[in-house]
Amino acid sequence: MRASVPFGNHMPAVLRRAFVAAAFAWAVLLVAVPFIASRSHATSLGTVIIVAVYGIGSFVCHQLPERSWRLWTAQMPVCARCAGIYLGAAIAAVTAGARGFQPSVNGAVAARSPERLALHFGRGGEASRTEREAFGRAGARVLLALAALPSLATLVYEWTSGIAPSNGVRFAAGIPIGIVVAWLVVSAAKNQVN
Repeated sequence: MRASVPFGNHMPAVLRRAFVAAAFAWAVLLVAVPFIASRSHATSLGTVIIVAVYGIGSFVCHQLPERSWRLWTAQMPVCARCAGIYLGAAIAAVTAGARGFQPSVNGAVAARSPERLALHFGRGGEASRTEREAFGRAGARVLLALAALPSLATLVYEWTSGIAPSNGVRFAAGIPIGIVVAWLVVSAAKNQVN
């Protein structure tokens, strides 16, 4: 007798949709909450949302005032770099969801087919699943490292010069990380085996 699995074979699609919705909702909340907080009288629900979003923000970000933008009259729940990361993640997730895009970590960087991957590994035949997975993990690491380079450059600049980059620069440096991480999450949901 076969055990029943919640959502059956639809779990990857459910996970992708949930991630897309969460990434989009978080990006919207990062902008909406300062607006709600800047109003003179927030409703009870508005107060709960404000406290929750700023509380979550405190777990994922330092929330330093000089590194955060102010929208309306309230500081954003995360710094400029984190705002860039979350905007990048929302853009990538929504784009993936809107187009039905199903990226694959396997062969993400250099190979588009198992045959090209096999050639990469020096064999003329078909690549084994282990080889595809190893190449996929390595490709994911390379993409993530490349996406982190702009943020790393801003940190090195600040540490060596003593001058903090502007919030706009920090925001822009965070966007690639968000895009790549979201792409990898959507890819992992696609490749999940139930």
